[in-house]
Amino acid sequence: MSRINRRTFLQTTAAGTGLILAGTSASGAVLGANDRVRIAVAGLNGRGKSHINGWLGQDNVEIAYVIDPDEKVLANAQKALQEKINGKYTVKGVRDVREALDDKGLDAISVATPNHWHSLITIWGAQAGKHVYVEKPMSHDVVEGRVAVEAQKKYGVVIQHGTQRRSDAKIAGLHEAIQAGKWGKLKISYGYCCKPRNGIGDKPYGKPPENLDWNLWRGPAEVAEYHGNYHPYNWHWFWKTGNGDLNNQGTHQLDVARWAIDKDQTHPVKAMAIGGRFQWDDQGETPNTMFAMAEYPNGQQVFFNVRNVNYKGYEKQVENEYYFEDGGRIIRGKYYAKGSDKPEDLNIKSGDVTPGGNWGSFIAAVRANDPSMANGNVNDAHYACVLGHLMNNSYRLGQHVPFSKKAGKFGDNADAAEHFAKLHDVMAKGVGVTDGAKYTVGPMLTFDPETEKHIGDHADKANALLKDENRKGFEIPEAAKV
Repeated sequence: MSRINRRTFLQTTAAGTGLILAGTSASGAVLGANDRVRIAVAGLNGRGKSHINGWLGQDNVEIAYVIDPDEKVLANAQKALQEKINGKYTVKGVRDVREALDDKGLDAISVATPNHWHSLITIWGAQAGKHVYVEKPMSHDVVEGRVAVEAQKKYGVVIQHGTQRRSDAKIAGLHEAIQAGKWGKLKISYGYCCKPRNGIGDKPYGKPPENLDWNLWRGPAEVAEYHGNYHPYNWHWFWKTGNGDLNNQGTHQLDVARWAIDKDQTHPVKAMAIGGRFQWDDQGETPNTMFAMAEYPNGQQVFFNVRNVNYKGYEKQVENEYYFEDGGRIIRGKYYAKGSDKPEDLNIKSGDVTPGGNWGSFIAAVRANDPSMANGNVNDAHYACVLGHLMNNSYRLGQHVPFSKKAGKFGDNADAAEHFAKLHDVMAKGVGVTDGAKYTVGPMLTFDPETEKHIGDHADKANALLKDENRKGFEIPEAAKV
């Protein structure tokens, strides 16, 4: 497609699902191709360093602010950045993101904080007229993701999700071919987030270190006491601050999985998960092992597999597979016809993405003041994140049952039972989980894509998980009042 056709297509598709990628109300002036973009980076550990390097690699982009509640991390990042830019401009270091957002000369903010901050900074950024690049997952819960969508719609800023595969023209081309029916009707889109990790131990509660502004680090998260596993990284494995690996690394593969299904599908109508936190005896709350499934209104399904334990012979899988109604499948970049073990080349054309990779495409969209140019826009981000939230919420409502291949409750879904059995065999034979262990088996939750609420059995308990409680001063606004 041409760029104009792509914009028209994206806007028409969004409007058809009740969601609009507005692009006319950002407070800043539309920038020309040669105009400098001033950006702030919030969150300076780990992924934040990648953000800094990514923006430094773009022409005429100035990192005006670096932001972190840890003064040591902040000082080190500011010093390192000043040395890299060698006096070309001055970088201001602040601990509170609101100070940067108050700068009327700031064009954009780049969010690499813990998950519980992602949506609030995105919303505040939109309200301040700033374009937003936000790490995955864009939301920590379903409701705040919807508020971020409404904020983009109202203020017209560019919001791009940190799902870098959206900038991959080969994946885009594959999905265009799948949706065109090249291999028949897609039945199951399957994602894997299987990378080795170890336990985090058990750290005592106590006073946060003096260099950490605990109030700002917590922000909207209702976390009372500090312990050493929260900062700097292991917050991922606690429900009030993270979302487990399903909506951490897994958000990339979840997004790819959802990207492949029919374009008119938004949210699933069913979701469930089974798993556990095996091998480790530690402080973490989220599962390190999970098989999850979701079904969309048209009958297409997304399966997902998390396997983050570690053992001799561990097979890393961070990838996607596709299964078709006629029995064909795409695995590791090759097509296998029904009943065949002979791989065939895919022979697909590159698909339509905004050039420049994830960093360059965002800057191009900012300069054009065109949200439809984002590779992974706010709507795609919301749909991908909600898919993971629903799976996680099923797990959180689950009951303990004996560790057994028959533990999964999949009804007449033979495909789900087959793929869960493969995960179970890995855990039993590879990891050595014994029959004395327990699975957590979540209920099959039903979901209304229009209202974004659960219906049917378990609805009351499931709806209670759609929105986190927020601390005073850091509340997520209501969607209607954004």
